[in-house]
Parts: sequence; structure tokens; C-alpha cells
Amino acid sequence: MLTTQQYGHKGVNVSLSRRKTTLGFAAGAATLALALAGCSDSSDPESSSTAGGTDGGSTSEEQITLTLATFNQFGYSADSEGGADYAYDLIAEYQELNPNVTIVYNVADTSNTARENFFTKLGPGGLADVEAIEVDWLPEAMTYSDLLADLTGGSPDGDWLQWKIDAATDADGRLIGYGTDIGPEAICYNVDAIEAAGMDASSDAMSAAIDGDWDNFMALGKEYTDATGKGFYEENAAVLQAMIGQLEAPYEDPETDEIIALDNPEVKEVYDTLTAASAEGISAGLQQWGDDWAAGMANGDFAAMPCPSWMLGVIEGNAPDGNWDIANAFPNGGGNWGGSYLTVPAAGANVEAATAFAAWLTAPEQQAKAFANVGAFPSSESAAASEDVTTYTRAYFNDAPAGEIFAERAAAVAVAPYKGPHYFEVNDAMVNALRRVDEGVMTADESWAQFEADVTAIG
Repeated sequence: MLTTQQYGHKGVNVSLSRRKTTLGFAAGAATLALALAGCSDSSDPESSSTAGGTDGGSTSEEQITLTLATFNQFGYSADSEGGADYAYDLIAEYQELNPNVTIVYNVADTSNTARENFFTKLGPGGLADVEAIEVDWLPEAMTYSDLLADLTGGSPDGDWLQWKIDAATDADGRLIGYGTDIGPEAICYNVDAIEAAGMDASSDAMSAAIDGDWDNFMALGKEYTDATGKGFYEENAAVLQAMIGQLEAPYEDPETDEIIALDNPEVKEVYDTLTAASAEGISAGLQQWGDDWAAGMANGDFAAMPCPSWMLGVIEGNAPDGNWDIANAFPNGGGNWGGSYLTVPAAGANVEAATAFAAWLTAPEQQAKAFANVGAFPSSESAAASEDVTTYTRAYFNDAPAGEIFAERAAAVAVAPYKGPHYFEVNDAMVNALRRVDEGVMTADESWAQFEADVTAIG
């Protein structure tokens, strides 16, 4: 499931025979809101079937070993890092249903690591039988869609969000990925840290305080920072994801895929807002996925963070003794951060069995279980509408009604930004630009000039 990234990677050289495909990724968030609003709460994911049936379709007596590669916490196995307290172990369940199948599960530390491995090995081979890809580099993967198996036969039409299917369908109508999750965003906050600032830390009060625009959010952060001398949120790169995710075409022209980031005034406005917050000390400057960030989450070194649903498991894993809650609000209304896919490399030795396994992992009942494990909000409509999700509460977050909150946050999403083949690299350059300012390596003007040079080099 998980869609997190550690930025800083400068891109990957891929020597492949490219086949350019056209990807329209901007259609979606409004469809998401309508789709969730139209789902019946009586839908039961346990009644849904997959391409191969509930056992994944493995009917052969032959012993098969399948490899699965994801990154961070997808909520699939209690044996993976951070998965010890999972309610469900999906890998073990699949092997019990299919005694002839052994799953070897490899988890990369970050999306960047997974991306580099994916594009390095996609041409010459060597990938896992099932490979997870993250939504920000899905457009790059789509340009090599002919090297991935066509999963159309197992597509659960009428159940997944249509925009999730459309984004992974190439110009020839081939579906190259099964959608796992989406990432509707709320704001998670450290109750003890907020109270230490003399602020009301109840979920109702924090939701009301956060509701509004980004200026309002920054003003709240300034109040906290002035009272405590600490950063309000972890780093500007985290808030960038939320702000950029509310722009329709931040980095590329949807018609031509030409990079427009340097000429887009909205991008510069986001940069100026965040670097001004850095100057005010509102950003704690703790790089996401780093050791200091994880420790800061546990130690109260920052108080709040943009919180897509999958972040719940990350917070709980890094701060098991913490006192956190969820505000059912988000600046400018709503946003979606992340969402992944499972793909099957066409050169794999077990394409049919791998396709059945990927279909089973992304079936409604498994999506509901992954949500219970790590907060991966389902891209399956029936799973999102199921009682298992809508009534779900998260004990760690002061028994917050997480299912209800993230369903409302999903319905509040109004924009899905266009992400073309250069989105990941341009956004990576922007993340690095913000980090240089957070770290005091460059002034805001100097770092913007470096960003301009980096984007120009991308082409």
C-alpha cells in the first residue's frame, strides 16, 4: 500500500526500448467524491470475488515460489518491518489458501529505492513476480507498459474507482496495474505537544482550528512555534506534497507533457509560502523517513503533520508510546497523497500465478484488511463502503473514527494533479530545493536558482 517517499534521488537512467503512451491522470478526484458518496454501506467485501476466485486461482499441484516487492508498509505481512501488530497477515493467509505457493516478500525502505530498482531491472530482467509502483512514478512506468503484463482479464470493473483504473490503462487499452490504496489526507497531531503550547488539543477544537486555507494553517503553526520554540510540522517537503496535490497542473502541460514548473506562478507561490514558514521556524526541518524524523515523532520535536490514511501505521510504528489524534480537517478542503499499484513484469517466470496473486491482494476483502493493518484507504469502492472500513476506529489515535474521517476526507478531494513522465523528477528537485532552505545551506533565492538549473537539466 504505502506510498511514501524519501526524496533526494536524482533520477534513474533507463536503457530500454521505449514505447511512448499517453496518460491522462488528472481526471479523478471529483469522481472519487461522487463514487464514495454513492456507495452503499451495506456492501460487503467478503462477498466479492477476484479474477481467480477467493483462493487466488491457483489450482495447480505444482509447487510455485512467487516474489513480491513493495516499499514501506503496505499492510501485507506481520513479518515485515513494522508489521508485528497487524491484525491480519495476508501473505500467510494466501499461502494457507494455496499450499502449493510460497511467497518471498521483499520490502524496500522507500519508494525511491523501489523506483530505482524497478527501472534498472525492468529491461534486463530480475524484477519480482509482483512489483509495487507508486503513483508519482506511474507515468514513467506507463512509457514502458509493453514490458508489463496486461492485467485486463482480472480487472474488477465496477468496483475500483474508475480514475484508478484509467491511470493504469495505456493507449492500447492494456491495464498494467491493480490499484491498492488511495491517500486521502487529514492532519494528525501530537496531543501532548499541542497541550504543552497551551492550545486546545481536542479533536473538535483542532479540526476547527485547521479548517480554512494554508495561510490559516501557517498562522496556527506560528502560534505554536512562538509558544514552544519548536517547529509545528516536520519539514516543508511534507507540506509541499499536500499543497502541490491541490494544483491541477503544477509541473507539466497535460496536453504536451512539456515542463511548465518554472513558468507556473502557483508553483512559485507554494515555494515562497513554505520558505517563509521555514524562516519563521514553523518547519522543524526533520527529513521524512530519516532517523531524526522518526525520533522527533516520538519525542515531540514537532506537533502536526499532513496525514494521508497510510501514515497512521507509520506514526504508530515510530511512536508506539505516543499520544496522537486525528483532526478531521485539511487546509483548502481536501487532498490525496499517494496510492500505489501492483504490476506483473511480462518477462516473469510465473505471470499467470503472479497475476492471480496480485488480484487477490487487491480484492475488496484484502483492501479492507490492509486498511485495518496500516490505514491504507481502499481504492475498491465496495471495500471503502464496507462496515469493516466505515466503522473502523484506531485505538492508538484516542479511538478516532478513522474509517469515517478518511471517507469524509476522500469525499473532500476536489483536484487530482496531472502527473506526466517528468513529475517525479521535478517534484524531487523541488523537495531538494526546500530542504536546502530548511537546512540553512542556501537562501530561498539561491535555492530557487538551483531548482531552475535542476529542472532545466531534466529537459
